[in-house]
Order: sequence, then C-alpha cells, then structure tokens
Amino acid sequence: MDSSPSLWKRLTAEGVGTALLVLIGPGAAAFNGILTADSGQGATLADIGVISLAFAIIVIAMIYTIGKISGCHINPAVTIGLAVVGEFPKREVVPYLIAQLAGAVIGALGILAVLGSDGAAIGNLGATTLAPTTGYFQGIVIEAIETFILMLVIMGLAVDQRAPKDFAGLIIGLTVGGIIMMTAGPTGSSFNPARTFGPYLVGSFSGGNIPWSQFPIYVIGPVVGSSLAAFVYRWMASPSPMAATSESETIKA
Repeated sequence: MDSSPSLWKRLTAEGVGTALLVLIGPGAAAFNGILTADSGQGATLADIGVISLAFAIIVIAMIYTIGKISGCHINPAVTIGLAVVGEFPKREVVPYLIAQLAGAVIGALGILAVLGSDGAAIGNLGATTLAPTTGYFQGIVIEAIETFILMLVIMGLAVDQRAPKDFAGLIIGLTVGGIIMMTAGPTGSSFNPARTFGPYLVGSFSGGNIPWSQFPIYVIGPVVGSSLAAFVYRWMASPSPMAATSESETIKA
C-alpha cells in the first residue's frame, strides 16, 4: 500500500513552503530597504549578510519541515531541473509550479500585511531588480550561475542516494545564503522564479516600483542553470562504461 502523501497534500506543502520563503526572505530585504531609507544610507555588506541569513534559515527550516512531504522544491527551477533528468514526474510539474507561484503571491501579501504600505512603496516587497550597471544578458548569466550552484548541491545531497542525508537541509540552506552574499548586488540574487513573481505581482498593485521587463531574466536564467546542473551532475555521478562492465562481470562470476 502506497503511504506517500497525496498530490494535494504535496501541493499544499509546496504552497506553504514557498509562501514562508517569500515572507521571510524578501520580507527581510523589504524591511532593510525601509531602514536604509530612514537612515539615508545605502545598503552595506552587513545588511546583505543579514538578508542572506534570513533566506538560509527559512530554507533550512522548510527542508526539514516539508521535505518529507513534497521534497521541498519551493522553486520552479528546481522542479523543472529535477523533471528534465527524470527525478520528478513530468505530469506533476505544472501543478507544482502553480502551487509555488500561488504560495509566492501569498507570501508577498504577508510582507504587505506585516510592513504595511511602506513595505511596497519603500521596501518594494523585496523585489529583485538589476543593478544599473548590470546588463540584461549579464543578468541572465548571473541568475543561471546562481541556480547552477544550488541545483548541483541539491543533486549531490538530496537526490543522490549515496549521499548522507542528515545534514543535507543545513548545507543546502547555507548554500542559498552564500550565493546571495555574493550575487545580491548585480541581480538581487533570486535564482527562483516564484521568489521574484510574488513580490512583482503584489507590488504592482500596492505601490511598488516593479520592472516587469526584467522578469524573463528571473525565469530564463534559473531554468537554464538548474537544468544544466542536473545534467552535469548526472553525467559526473554516473559510472564509466568500463566500471559498469567490470561490475557486471563480477556479479556474473
């Protein structure tokens, strides 16, 4: 008898997990935006460190909370990356994406509820945007690199059955935080289409300054990066033909 959670339960978990990711991660970014505006000073590396830590903490918490239910993708790029290498059922990709996007919108509404109108008008709901010196194609490349790193770690720790599982959530969460510390400046460091979509949609009708023309960057880059990482890890981790032949001969003997 199959005791795994039903699809509806898994979709609920993905929605809740993505909502909390957006509430805590972009929410911390929006609150920092309000604080820096009040002080009249620009964001510092320490500010980015705090925001990175917020993302790391919520990702770790969600992996250990809902990972056993839905796999804790909470990122459309991760779902697509897993599906292209056969590690996730393709028939469930669209339902997962819908749940993640809906959760992201709920999370952005949560930021608005907590921070009020300033959260949108000043903090922009933590929406990701390109720095003035970052070009469009460069933004896509940066987002692809970010997601490549994340997906490579996920493949190695959460997908590969040979990996120790106890610390996978901790390491994946810390990886997210480390990526943000490095790349928050040029692109806002999304590497998650849902994380960008929620604040963009809610910010559009609540006083935010939303550059929808940049949204494809936060879709194309992450999807390309995650898919490439999944294929690269699968190739690196697969046994060589000679080793497979040797193992087969040993079993026959």
